[in-house]
Amino acid sequence: MSAPLHVIRPAERRLFPDIRELWAFRDLGVALGRRDVTLRYRQTLLGVIWVVLQPLVAGGIFSVIFGRVARLDSGARSYFLFAYAGFVGWSAFSNALTRAAASVIGQGTLVTKVFFPRLVLPISALFSSVVDLLVGMASLAVLLMVTGTPVGIAALTLPLWVALLFAMGLGLGTIAAALSVRFRDVQHALPVLVQLLLYASPVAYATAAVPEPIRRWFLLNPLAGALDGFRWACIGTAAPSGMGAMIACAGTVLALVAGFAIFAGFERQIADVI
Repeated sequence: MSAPLHVIRPAERRLFPDIRELWAFRDLGVALGRRDVTLRYRQTLLGVIWVVLQPLVAGGIFSVIFGRVARLDSGARSYFLFAYAGFVGWSAFSNALTRAAASVIGQGTLVTKVFFPRLVLPISALFSSVVDLLVGMASLAVLLMVTGTPVGIAALTLPLWVALLFAMGLGLGTIAAALSVRFRDVQHALPVLVQLLLYASPVAYATAAVPEPIRRWFLLNPLAGALDGFRWACIGTAAPSGMGAMIACAGTVLALVAGFAIFAGFERQIADVI
């Protein structure tokens, strides 16, 4: 008897990733995430101190420019603490976005040799971003103790704002990861767009400092509500407006759904194009 014939065909084009398939490859995602964390801090002179230095430098510069020169009101005891907390929250979003965006291109040799759900790559890139956030939050906690800033009941909402920032970064990062495989210009344009988004979001200034006529348009940026909520939970500044919080939640869901859907549409082509 002749052996049965097995015909291997590419998977059909999907409108959305197969969640069960992703779960089946969870061990691979954990292994890739742990490797990224190890490689990030191996053979570095200062190691995790870099994660603390970035918000320290940014907080000092922002407090001078926006606090002393522009004389903006932060609503906090210290403008430095206000800017430091804002930059820690911003780093959670920007790290998730930029590392997810570079994950597929950076693993090109693995993509072309082994089958696995490609969405594992941007998701695993979150591991190093989570480690960076934990280090940043630990340094922020030290600053809170040194300055005597009390932590209120709003701190209980901190996991919500962190989840929104990471999920928003992951959603946009998966879009950039899929597009960058075919259009390499995305890799060059993304750092510029992220830098512009930094100043278009309430990282170094409060939403209340935005002039009233354009504030409603400013709140259409989902990061505005998420960063206001993060800072409110950390150092007790003004709570985000109801509109800002709703747009942050809706924008995060939209970014995740759109990111996963676009990535699923490009997934069949990734190994051939990369």
